[in-house]
Amino acid sequence: MFLKSTLLALAFFAFASNAQADSIHTITGDTTGAAIFNRPVEDLSGLSSVGTNVSFNEFSFTVSAAGDYSFLTTAAFDSFVFLYRPSFDPSSSLTNALIGNDDLLGTTTSGFLTHLDAGTRYVLVITGYEGFEYGQYSTTIGGPGVVTASVTAVPEPETYAMMALGLGVVGLARRRAKSLKTA
Repeated sequence: MFLKSTLLALAFFAFASNAQADSIHTITGDTTGAAIFNRPVEDLSGLSSVGTNVSFNEFSFTVSAAGDYSFLTTAAFDSFVFLYRPSFDPSSSLTNALIGNDDLLGTTTSGFLTHLDAGTRYVLVITGYEGFEYGQYSTTIGGPGVVTASVTAVPEPETYAMMALGLGVVGLARRRAKSLKTA
């Protein structure tokens, strides 16, 4: 079933754009055990009453050239995809949402064709229709420019703890230096 969906999706991808894609980028992943959120409905008019607590993966990227890009996700589950600009916040999943799609060629495929601007940060969110819809997926992005993953460094909690400790030590040292000056 996954192979059949993949082949159908590739056929769609090949004919989705009027111009031949200069660059193709593929993302693979698995939403099993991933973070959860309440996803929007397909037309972005509100939050889903069915898609609550759905697992998701996100992929941040930029493109090197402006133009029309096709997005095609094939999955082992009922997939749903959303595109955000310039950021995605799972606690406010309607904010910055540009487009969404469910069931492009069937329940295991989703995707769209949309215009992207060069150098702008986008976030693609891959999720399921309902909370029990998760698993492996493959997303193909094609268009006139190169797709480059954006890496956003998020410090580990230990890093914050060390920074707080360091600031505390600096504060104590300044306080002590001040008290020695006045003595």
